[in-house]
Amino acid sequence: MDLRLVIDGLAKSYPGRPVFSDINAAVEQGHRLVITGPNGSGKSTLVRVLCAFIRPTNGTVALEIDGKQLKHIELREHIGLVSPDLVLYDELTAIENLSFFAGVSGYHFEIAELRERLSAIGLESRGADLVGSYSSGMKQRLKYCLALLRNPELLLLDEPTANLDDKGKELVDKIIKSHLGITVIATNEKTELDYGDQIIRLGL
Repeated sequence: MDLRLVIDGLAKSYPGRPVFSDINAAVEQGHRLVITGPNGSGKSTLVRVLCAFIRPTNGTVALEIDGKQLKHIELREHIGLVSPDLVLYDELTAIENLSFFAGVSGYHFEIAELRERLSAIGLESRGADLVGSYSSGMKQRLKYCLALLRNPELLLLDEPTANLDDKGKELVDKIIKSHLGITVIATNEKTELDYGDQIIRLGL
């Protein structure tokens, strides 16, 4: 598969408040883009634009797959997202959360496969528990399981190690390094800047 993420002249502003402007990048398959900057500089906003959750004020985002250019809502089925904005359903079990979100996207997984996915992120014994009983770190692990369900071409990670203990951070490191598509990481952690083949610095 030939894969490329193209960010061209991207800008976002709200009435009376510019957030960022003139963001440009071209990221090839197997490469990683890191977005960094102080609090309030627009990192999460840029991630939302890349996900096509919100529209930019100017510029474009395109994911090229085998020469076909995808924009706006077309991007979403090719994206896996881990973000503080991603809300899990506390009143459902982990298995039910995964089944629900997969179904909304038009996918179906057997329960046995979902259990295998949970095992891969260290939640093998907690699949039948309500997510409301999970710690913040366990919820972050579940978000990774959800993001990787469809083997996305574009993996977007906003604050990738938030709420995780050392073992959880090791898991994230393995996920980032083994992802075969394109990975975008929004972070303030200095150690995570090392993941980037390219770095976008906001708020300068």
